[in-house]
Amino acid sequence: MPSSRRTDNSEESSPRERIFAVGDIHGLSGHLARLLDLLRLNPMTDTVVFTGDYIDRGPDSRGVVELILSFKEAHPRVVCLKGNHEELLLNYYQNGLDLELFLYNGGRFTMDSYRGALDGRKQNDPGFVLPERHLDFFQNLLPYYETEDYLFVHAGIRPGVPLKEQKIEDLVWIREEFILYPGRFEKTVVFGHTPSRRPYLNDDRIGIDTGAVYGGMLSCLELPARKIYQV
Repeated sequence: MPSSRRTDNSEESSPRERIFAVGDIHGLSGHLARLLDLLRLNPMTDTVVFTGDYIDRGPDSRGVVELILSFKEAHPRVVCLKGNHEELLLNYYQNGLDLELFLYNGGRFTMDSYRGALDGRKQNDPGFVLPERHLDFFQNLLPYYETEDYLFVHAGIRPGVPLKEQKIEDLVWIREEFILYPGRFEKTVVFGHTPSRRPYLNDDRIGIDTGAVYGGMLSCLELPARKIYQV
């Protein structure tokens, strides 16, 4: 069973202005349940941002989505962003495109977790079913979430391009051009997508994908305290 820990990187944040950002989950519903229990959230004042990649590679993608949907019922201040894996899923499920790319990126685990559902049946693959509320969840994921001080996005942004002109391909897929950009971004960008053994803590970039599905930790960042929670 994975361990749990909490790491303080600065002073305690105000309980009225806390934001919690959760990194890439990839079908690890047990990890997510334990992480949410660890946070000690105030549902009326704390905002929770999920940065995408809920599905694929791990064993229980359906369980992750179900857990988040239930969590949202009790916590009204929840923001769910789109990751590249959700983009791949929708591209195949709705448009019948790029099945091989979807499978190559762990989509078979997601397909298996949804087999046998009773609603939302897909005609050309009767064994792969998205319940309507889950399909609605995927279709309504946000490309990014912005506050006065922070920008939350799955993969990053393309430097020099205004936020409203960013392409979804960059928001969910970009890596080196964003992470290695030598300049400074106006707001601190919190992102997942690119796994590392530890959270990437920079002045204007914070990466929180710590490779849970590869045997690492599932991480959550509390702002503005820059406190890290992990299971």
